[in-house]
Amino acid sequence: MTATAFHHISGKENGVRLESRVLEERIQQALAAGHRRMSIHAYGQHGIGGRLWQAGDAPVYLKIEGHSGQRAGSLGYPNTTVELMGPASDDIGWLNAGATIVAHGHAGNGAVNGMAQGTVYVGGNIGARGMTMTKRNPRFDPPQLWVMGSAGDYFGEFMAGGIAVVCGIEPQTPDNILGYRPLVGMVGGKVFVRGPIGQYSRADACLTPISDRDWQWLQQNFTPFLKAIDRMDLMDELNQLERWQLLTARTPQEKIDLTKTGMSDFRRRVWDAELGQGGLIGDLTTIDRSPIGLITTGEMRRFVPVWQNHQYLAPCEASCPTGIPIQRRWRLIRDGRIDEAVDLALAYTPFPATVCGYLCPNPCMQACTRGNALMSPVDVTQLGKASLNADLPDLPPLGDASVAVVGGGPAGISVAWHLRRLGHNPTIYDTAERLGGKIAAVIPNSRIPADVVEAEIARVAAVLPHVRLQQQLTGSDMMQLREDYDFTVIATGAQKPRTLNVPGAERLISALDFLRTAKTEPLRYQSKIHQVVIIGAGNVGCDVAAEAHRLGAAQITLIDVQPPAAFGAEKEAAQAIGAEFRWPCFTESISEDGVTLTSGELLEADTVIISIGDAPDLSFVPETIARDRGFIRVDEHYRTSDPKIFAIGDTVRPGLITDAIGAGKTVSAAIDAIIKNVTPPEMRREMIDRDRISLEYFDPRLRGADDLGQCGLQCASCGDCRDCGICINICPQQAISRQQLADDYEYVVDSDRCIGCGFCAGACPCGIWNLVENLPL
Repeated sequence: MTATAFHHISGKENGVRLESRVLEERIQQALAAGHRRMSIHAYGQHGIGGRLWQAGDAPVYLKIEGHSGQRAGSLGYPNTTVELMGPASDDIGWLNAGATIVAHGHAGNGAVNGMAQGTVYVGGNIGARGMTMTKRNPRFDPPQLWVMGSAGDYFGEFMAGGIAVVCGIEPQTPDNILGYRPLVGMVGGKVFVRGPIGQYSRADACLTPISDRDWQWLQQNFTPFLKAIDRMDLMDELNQLERWQLLTARTPQEKIDLTKTGMSDFRRRVWDAELGQGGLIGDLTTIDRSPIGLITTGEMRRFVPVWQNHQYLAPCEASCPTGIPIQRRWRLIRDGRIDEAVDLALAYTPFPATVCGYLCPNPCMQACTRGNALMSPVDVTQLGKASLNADLPDLPPLGDASVAVVGGGPAGISVAWHLRRLGHNPTIYDTAERLGGKIAAVIPNSRIPADVVEAEIARVAAVLPHVRLQQQLTGSDMMQLREDYDFTVIATGAQKPRTLNVPGAERLISALDFLRTAKTEPLRYQSKIHQVVIIGAGNVGCDVAAEAHRLGAAQITLIDVQPPAAFGAEKEAAQAIGAEFRWPCFTESISEDGVTLTSGELLEADTVIISIGDAPDLSFVPETIARDRGFIRVDEHYRTSDPKIFAIGDTVRPGLITDAIGAGKTVSAAIDAIIKNVTPPEMRREMIDRDRISLEYFDPRLRGADDLGQCGLQCASCGDCRDCGICINICPQQAISRQQLADDYEYVVDSDRCIGCGFCAGACPCGIWNLVENLPL
């Protein structure tokens, strides 16, 4: 250990022993005050060194002197090291979840009972029932117990995971290093033992040859163990392969094969011999005494397991307006097929980096099953940003069908993109000088790097065959497009800013105009605005606030008639620059001094910006197209009252950029179906019930990851089989097997073995297995 000063805490005060609870409170207080190296003088207090979670990832070291009580280091956290300078009482490392615990002397009963992670080093012997009910999460290193001497009775009882190393140096029972009846009920893990062992449970464990890999692991870990207990002098004595033995758990199939007497054997040897012909009552009755199976298989099962892979949508996919199969992309990453995962996004959106990586409020992350269990959702923005490097998809030859798309923003580009991928011939018409709509012209560069937008628009331009910019269409132009093309899609968005009917309204600057000018002509505002009032506290208003601050505004106030609708990154950015949110505020008038509220209060401002939404400009749309309160009326496929004209995006209803992109995919599929004279695609599949997902396999302490591989491991893969084989391993009847198909796989159930117990459904991490009632045909 380093020479950094310790913070000392005594287990006595004024000569009186502190209660365990009080001592723990003082340790927690010291931790909260920033102390990370503490020396504890113990007087039998329990639970010292556990539950030090508030330190987060910062390393914590506790040195315990004196006499510690039970459960030293219990519920330990991965950042914690606990060193007992003497012996340990019972239950050292109880429910350890990652701490390193060192005891320089002996340890009592129940060492590492229920441990799931971490390492415990014991410099002497341990008492009874050590290493019992340990477990292992396969995503993390197995828990370890190292004992220099020997173990007490019932060692490894119901051991379900982890590695124990019992060295047999100065043992308390030299003739039997593992004590009486070790490894009863063992179902997982390994035990390395050096020295003689007695009658371990052969029904649950077996001697296994030590492989080169096992021996290499053991040798590599001798050093940290011996250093921890200051016994490097024993290295040569321990480093002798011929002195070591390895015990491992038997597989379920091995246990079945070991069964000596089954029900059929019992019936033949005992039942029929006593009650059958020649038995006690065999000559007195003719009642059929043939056995009825208590545990049934085949058609007699009440419930049967069904493998429902890909049958339900994951919550993330179900909540994504563009329908991106996010969990499938994470599966590809887990399989090492990162390029395929990145490229897959282009089948659903032309803007996977711009939108998924930066602009989207990520409803998929809000719906993530992990988030609903108070765990950090998988960060899909990492995958979105990586999609900037996605390769262009293979495009089919152009067909004869032509579609006019009016609007070159996200909605229009999405329609054209998907139509081109389907082999049709779209043409985009837009009034702007460049493609991209609000993404390119309005959204600040502080929200998304300009080079990302430029790269994705360039990719779009390389795919789309015909783009007509700076086209101001009239009603007659629209009717001509209807005649010239097989179909027309209106995707012009909302370009007319809503305003207030109050005195001085002419002084108002619309949010769209301000953002557009701030992006293209920043010098027009830079250093010329100081006090800004923004009427409307939604996300667009927050973008305005951030841009106003960038251009020099020192005081920014957002007002609204209701609680601010802003959320997510936009609201956080506005709060970070010190913008003030006020509500309810009702505007009376606008003047050169600022905004006067109906309460009489004047909010001083040299610039007042209105951000209460935008309405679509439908002046070019024929009157024959049905409207609904200023928007175009459409059916479930976005078809208008004119069967040759579709409409999407903000011309239909206000929504997110992802809503517009998703609508574009829906329209392209509908048009494709009409052209091919087939039935339009059905509604998307039902979302999986979150209760079917088993998050016990994931550590709730994990937060966001910086690399795609770690994100892929965190994904629960809801409704999409991870091919982990847990169902095979947990099935008590060995009724499940994996079958390889031509280009896929499936898990199948042998009905003659299956008893309908439901273990597979209960253990499946992804909710693939479902237990359904076995109804007659």
